[in-house]
Amino acid sequence: MTERDVMLNELAQGLRPMSQGIDWFDALGPEEQSEVLLFLSHYCVQARAVSEDGPESIRRAGLRPTHTPAVLISRGRIEHQLGKIVSLTPLDERRKAFRLLVAVLAIADQRRRERFCSDGCGHWWHRLHVPD
Repeated sequence: MTERDVMLNELAQGLRPMSQGIDWFDALGPEEQSEVLLFLSHYCVQARAVSEDGPESIRRAGLRPTHTPAVLISRGRIEHQLGKIVSLTPLDERRKAFRLLVAVLAIADQRRRERFCSDGCGHWWHRLHVPD
């Protein structure tokens, strides 16, 4: 587990405020930001995100439906749309993409916890605690 993995999972679980996540994300260089977005999209797929998660993710991320990442997640199969969201390059779009993908992960992982991990599991990210 890396610092990045812990940070992303703590954000998705609400253990860290999104403002702290944005500060962390903004401090990364462009290549590192691309990696973070790519890992987030992989985590969303692993958590079994579905297209129906889009509207609630947009709401939780605080995006308007007209923002580019919100438009993208609302169209087509989520696996394909996540790849398009990861490819956004302007910094303001990357921030929106980051917020949206954290929200998608939060929704999908919550559902996975309820369905598959309610009696316990071996996922290290399901045993995180509020950071000091």
